[in-house]
Amino acid sequence: REKGIYPQELELWRETATHSLENPEEASQKVQRVTQATRRRVKELERDLRRKEKALAETTALLVLQKKLDAIFHPDGGEDT
Repeated sequence: REKGIYPQELELWRETATHSLENPEEASQKVQRVTQATRRRVKELERDLRRKEKALAETTALLVLQKKLDAIFHPDGGEDT
């Protein structure tokens, strides 16, 4: 082990680099596939985030309306007398 690198990691890196240099088209295609998959995942996460933000906004609005209704119909602090 030299400078914190395990021999297995070095050998794997060497094989990967050699393979990529021998087949640049294949390596390029793999990078494109990974990039597309990453973009799809980002879009999916953004869509999910927008959906959750809308749900949170709706819940907040409902809570505010509920408090306003309670204040209107129970102006004495919400006690039923």
